[in-house]
Amino acid sequence: MEGILKSIDRNPLESKQHLREALRQLVRPLKPLYEAGGSRLPIKGSHAGYGESIAGMEGFSRILWGIVPDLAGGGTDELWEDCLRGIISGTDPEHKQYWGDVADYDQRLVEMAVLGMALCMIPERIWEPFGEKERRNLYNWLNLINAHPCHDCNWLFFHVMVNMGFYKTGQPYDKVQMEKNLQRIEEFYLGRGWYSDGVGGHSDYYVPFAIQYYGLIYSKLMEKEDPERCGRFKERAKQFAGDFIHWFSPDGSSLAYGRSMTYRFAQSAFWSAFAYAEAYTDVFTPGVVKGLIMRNLRWWFKQPIFDAGGILTVGYAYPNLVMAENYNSPGSPYWALKTFLVLALGDRDRFWNEPELELPQLPALSVQPEPHLVLCRQESTGHVTAFNAGHLSTNEHTHTSAKYEKFAYSSAFGFSVPRAEWGLGQAAMDSTLGLSERDNLYRVRRVNKETWIRGRVLYAKWLPWSNVEVETWIVAGLPWHVLIHRIQTGRSLDAAEGGFALGLLDEETVTADGLGISAVNAAGSSGIYGLLGYTGTLAVYPNADTNLLHPRTVLPTLTASLEPGTHLLAAAVYGQPGTAKTPELEEALIELGVTVGNDGLSIKWEDGESLGKDVIHLRR
Repeated sequence: MEGILKSIDRNPLESKQHLREALRQLVRPLKPLYEAGGSRLPIKGSHAGYGESIAGMEGFSRILWGIVPDLAGGGTDELWEDCLRGIISGTDPEHKQYWGDVADYDQRLVEMAVLGMALCMIPERIWEPFGEKERRNLYNWLNLINAHPCHDCNWLFFHVMVNMGFYKTGQPYDKVQMEKNLQRIEEFYLGRGWYSDGVGGHSDYYVPFAIQYYGLIYSKLMEKEDPERCGRFKERAKQFAGDFIHWFSPDGSSLAYGRSMTYRFAQSAFWSAFAYAEAYTDVFTPGVVKGLIMRNLRWWFKQPIFDAGGILTVGYAYPNLVMAENYNSPGSPYWALKTFLVLALGDRDRFWNEPELELPQLPALSVQPEPHLVLCRQESTGHVTAFNAGHLSTNEHTHTSAKYEKFAYSSAFGFSVPRAEWGLGQAAMDSTLGLSERDNLYRVRRVNKETWIRGRVLYAKWLPWSNVEVETWIVAGLPWHVLIHRIQTGRSLDAAEGGFALGLLDEETVTADGLGISAVNAAGSSGIYGLLGYTGTLAVYPNADTNLLHPRTVLPTLTASLEPGTHLLAAAVYGQPGTAKTPELEEALIELGVTVGNDGLSIKWEDGESLGKDVIHLRR
């Protein structure tokens, strides 16, 4: 084995040993934090909606997503004895460190899943060494999941994982409910490899790092018992891979989109499950899949995501509680260890013995109707942006509008969440149209009445008030895209349209020129230009820690005042990392098929479905 590396950002991640050492580098700092008895890993700091006791149990279990596959693949871990001691005390109702009886929809139901996986993958380490009492306690505690309902979403797989562990160790299991849950998950299937996270739910990273992930583990472990379903899970994963690869940039970064972004490098967990289940294709070879995983990990390990003690923080590209969900405890980020599933593969597996490959050649445009997205990539910069038609339903998670209803989500510019409710600086409205009743409180899109995608054009109808209807057209492209809004309002409004949020460096150049405003520095450039309806420009400096990638940003913004009636607003937006020259606006409009006249504008494009041409004329 190569020598111990001084820090994880210097780990080259070129071999199984390197990846195994990365796991050690991630979990070693946690060893002193275990409570006496070992059943909880209380990482101090922020708090979640559930209590400290459950948060400590969550921290304990999440480490196992990396340790269990490592043991299955022949590794030895200095933390395993601590883990075993914790499992014994945590499942013993007579022990003061007992994890406790669970309730309906309890967070501890989530944390049971990895123990079910351990029973499947390493029974010789977690089941066979136990005496009769320890086995009975472990079984009885996990069996509580068969007496309590899980949320009707990816949570259904937690029940499946536990009962799969019971089956693999020859214990009684709830075969009937297991089958019901698997059938219910079928109802989440949208086609082309995509699921929603529950009927009517969002299609975000919970598809790759949860539903697809567990389906691929099931397909590997239950192939003999349930070959038809396992084959279906693999085929869907292959279809999904064809879309999901577009979410990744050549440098290893990926789109920031949706909730649970604090799970960070769980972004590449799907590719680990893909390799574990050997779902390879002619395009998605072991070398391509290895490259997707390793580049993503290298990118993440160079970000300031650890505290001074080497412990993962809550946040995205830096510690940040503003963007966190109510269910993010200090131990939550270690769900990212799901990406270490590939350590379960033997040393002679193709994955470890074929060279890492770069991204295959990908088209500049990928229409993905199931998640309501059109993805664009700029070959010269590696920039990836997902343009978003929006959703017909919503949820109550923190900052839902910011995480699911912005017009664009970028690998280079990230997205921002509001800090508070007063004014543009607190609202942090990048890639968003905000409307205010002239009281400095801005409403943004949260749910849509109608949406569609036709080629590079996306459409949504949304109502910020009952007597205000907004129709939005997005013409997707990079580095330029166009946003058009037809607003029918029964009240007087102020409007503000933000472009991409540019991370602040030591020096920025902000330039306002007529109805355009741009910001430029060594990291990149961001600008927005009024085509119709806007009357003012503004450089907004959002509150700190609102953007997921950059702690401080500048946000080029257009403004307008609207009286009751019908208005047409149109803007051209650009964003480009690095120092490359941005193409002229006139050239971009021609390429995007947008023609602007005194009386309105038109959009002309090729529809990828009909292979014909569509034209929309919008009048003032």
